[in-house]
Amino acid sequence: MAVQISPSILSADFARLADEAARVPNADWLHVDVMDNHFVPNLTLGLPVVEALRKATSTPLDCHLMIEDPDRWAPAYAEAGAGSVTIHAEAAKAPVRTLRQIRSLGARAGFALNPGTAVEPYAGLLGEIDMLLIMTVEPGFGGQRFLDLVLPKVRAARELISRHGGEVWLQVDGGVSGETIERCAAAGADVFVAGNAVYGAEDPGAAIDHLRGLAGGVSR
Repeated sequence: MAVQISPSILSADFARLADEAARVPNADWLHVDVMDNHFVPNLTLGLPVVEALRKATSTPLDCHLMIEDPDRWAPAYAEAGAGSVTIHAEAAKAPVRTLRQIRSLGARAGFALNPGTAVEPYAGLLGEIDMLLIMTVEPGFGGQRFLDLVLPKVRAARELISRHGGEVWLQVDGGVSGETIERCAAAGADVFVAGNAVYGAEDPGAAIDHLRGLAGGVSR
């Protein structure tokens, strides 16, 4: 799979989101972290902001729902125009139904696992998803240090995807930077969420190109 970079607007200036989206015209996706202060101990943005941002940028939105009851709310994000909607294994009560609803509304369906959640029990869901997200930090806050202990799980996920066949993307999110992205790529990831590494740079577009080059140069 081609390397894809998804800058996280969690690290952008929330007062200027349209302008911040315009600063990364070479991004494959804009990663939108939706947090409800229940599933994770932080409160960010929600559906109205996603709807507004969709009108302000042509870059597809990669909505990561770190919320309770994603079965109820996920379809609305697809209806709002998100190109990808990811729900968490730890929060979804009816994942198959919800993933199918997301797909039926024209979005890609993603399934996320926290660092402490094993990937093997969910191998049977690979046929229902377009992307598997392995969290490389505990969800809830940007700017955390990358957890190397998750890399074996990324490798295991890549092996499961390879055995399954099809085109399931493998995304990593948390602490992805110029110092860590090559390790993630070597473990099998092909979609990379980067917050501070992009929006903390003087030139976010150049930072994306740099990250893409590092990940693309890794032999898998």
